[in-house]
Amino acid sequence: MKHWILIIWYAFLCAGLQAQTGKVVVGAERLDVYLPLLRNKEVGLVVNPSSLIGTTHLVDTLCALGQCVARIYAPEHGFRGLADAGELVKDGQDQRTSIPIVSLYGKKKKPRAEDLAGINVVVFDIQDVGCRFFTYISTLFYVMEACAEHDIPLIVLDRPNPNGHFVDGPVLDMRLESFVGIAPLPIVYGCTIGELALLFKGEGWIGNPDKLNLKVVPCLNYTHQSWYELPVRPSPNLPDMRSTMLYPSLCLFEGSSVSVGRGTDTPFQVFGHPDNTVDSFAFTPRPNAAAHTPLHQGWVCFGKDLRNYPMDSLRNQTQLNLHWLLDFYKHFPNKPVFFRSDGFFDLLAGTTYLRKQMEAGKTEAEIRASWAEDLGFFKEIRKNYLLYPD
Repeated sequence: MKHWILIIWYAFLCAGLQAQTGKVVVGAERLDVYLPLLRNKEVGLVVNPSSLIGTTHLVDTLCALGQCVARIYAPEHGFRGLADAGELVKDGQDQRTSIPIVSLYGKKKKPRAEDLAGINVVVFDIQDVGCRFFTYISTLFYVMEACAEHDIPLIVLDRPNPNGHFVDGPVLDMRLESFVGIAPLPIVYGCTIGELALLFKGEGWIGNPDKLNLKVVPCLNYTHQSWYELPVRPSPNLPDMRSTMLYPSLCLFEGSSVSVGRGTDTPFQVFGHPDNTVDSFAFTPRPNAAAHTPLHQGWVCFGKDLRNYPMDSLRNQTQLNLHWLLDFYKHFPNKPVFFRSDGFFDLLAGTTYLRKQMEAGKTEAEIRASWAEDLGFFKEIRKNYLLYPD
């Protein structure tokens, strides 16, 4: 008991000191707010390696405090974050704690009744990066629906959005709804994960929104213009802040035959193709822990090097960089094979128009004008759910 009291006291002290010094305090660090809501309850946690309190995982913290963690729900890349992008995650058991793990990126992406049996409250604590096609927000969406259906309270521990300082891109055409496009959001939506949860419920985008008992534990000392250095990579192929902030602009290449550097040490900081004859910079994708079978494995790809792209420019950006995509397509020598044949580019873009506009040679200004009205509507909706100043 003394050990638990010491941990609680230390966590409260750290959070208090951070609040006093103006340092951002994430929702998970505010134990005094949500621990009383968990006492004497069977808790389910939706977590991954980003679910930290300082350097300690939320699961380990709660277990050390004597809190019953009955089940862990694992998103894409798994609970410990070892799975490749798109790789199925299996059910299992955490080796450290023996807690059962339910995969939400395998045969199912939404918890079933049996997965939630005996659970009294679910806690969601995952670092988002602020992009519609980042699948953790789709996991949030389905977890919210499942909690509403089974009358289980949901607590979202909020975290800063590293791309939360701007809003841009086409709004999803719901005819293209998928796990990389779960709701009518623009590519970059400028909300934290907590604000997004409030929006999903408030706009009635999830099923049975009125039945969901939702509580968001906000960050302290945070605004949408705050600089927050992520303490851990948000996914295996976003190794640092530069990759994370370039990701919104470069991810559309994933719907094409262009490599974004998976299979290198700097994914989402380089991009290229073996057939590119315009650029001299070269890299060769090879299998690694984050990319088991990278695109163009073993082939020399020629393209752009953004490894030294100024961080100040990324921090001050107010829109997606479309120039890289449009320019690469313009000079690509074999345009019929630029876009993937499975339609994945349209799913990432959230519309068929962008691909068609590129094929028709539309300018960036013409493309931006085509999504301006819907983007304006979303920005008005977004204002109703902001927890932090813009």
